[in-house]
Amino acid sequence: MLNDPVFYALAIPAVILLGLAKGGFAGVGAIALPLMALAISPVKAAAILLPVLIVQDVVGVWAFRRSWDRSILALMIPSAAVGIALGYLLAAQVSATTILAVLGAISIVFAIQRLWLARGGRIQAPSNAPVALGALLGVASGFTSQIAHAGQPPFQMWVLPKGLPPAVLVGTTAIFFATINWLKVPAYLALGQFTSENLLTAAALTPVAIASTLAGVWLVRRIKPERFYTAIYVLMIAVGAQLLWKALAGG
Repeated sequence: MLNDPVFYALAIPAVILLGLAKGGFAGVGAIALPLMALAISPVKAAAILLPVLIVQDVVGVWAFRRSWDRSILALMIPSAAVGIALGYLLAAQVSATTILAVLGAISIVFAIQRLWLARGGRIQAPSNAPVALGALLGVASGFTSQIAHAGQPPFQMWVLPKGLPPAVLVGTTAIFFATINWLKVPAYLALGQFTSENLLTAAALTPVAIASTLAGVWLVRRIKPERFYTAIYVLMIAVGAQLLWKALAGG
């Protein structure tokens, strides 16, 4: 298990935000990996977070196991698998510095997209868009999920215009990301990232994630999250910029 105090000073807040996201503060968990990547390599950080995400997925899938859209999942899961494979090939073939730069760029774009949506902006596929666009967005979702555990924006661009009932939207989202998280397991195995050190570190962080998920469920009903979201996404832009700076400086 990792014993670097700097790592845990970043990882514990990161995992708390990840838990809050699963508890109802959708989107804020995307900052978890960039924060951890300030202390360790982004691929190692992603491998540590993946078992935590898989444990958290169980609750969402069980709760909405009867509410999901078959056609969306049938299109986007196979295409996301292609994106995961592309993300794996990138991580296997390029330097850690390049991955750091890609993660920084994804973090900044994700945060800007979320701030844009919060101010009424919309970047969505038309409801009658061709299936090929949905497949392409599925590839993009798988790729960004493999690199940064941040696959929601491309997924939402395709799904939100469908006007699904709320329970079906949440269930489809939960099942999609639970499935692609499992699809990422072979990629991280192939990268040699499921070491005993990484798995023990993930196990140590999992109780924090579960507790913060329950806290998120409680908090989301009691506070107005707008300012919280804005602060998190501004911080995410700053963290993304720091990752880009580290990459330019050689890691």
